[in-house]
Amino acid sequence: MGIGGCVLLFALGAVLAFGVNWHLSGMNVHAVGWILMAASLLGLITYVNVFRRRRFSGRPGADEVVERRYYDEP
Repeated sequence: MGIGGCVLLFALGAVLAFGVNWHLSGMNVHAVGWILMAASLLGLITYVNVFRRRRFSGRPGADEVVERRYYDEP
């Protein structure tokens, strides 16, 4: 699930938690909304951590740029 999926899931959960006043027998719609919002936040945190690990390898000196110049003397 990417960032867009997490935002969509969070919005759906917020609508269910705060924007509806349905009453279904056997299911609390507001609790389902809170669960969806929590799951989307967990997914977003996981996605950001995985993306950060892929972007930065964690090796020392991986971000350095080394320039070497060689001169031929006549």
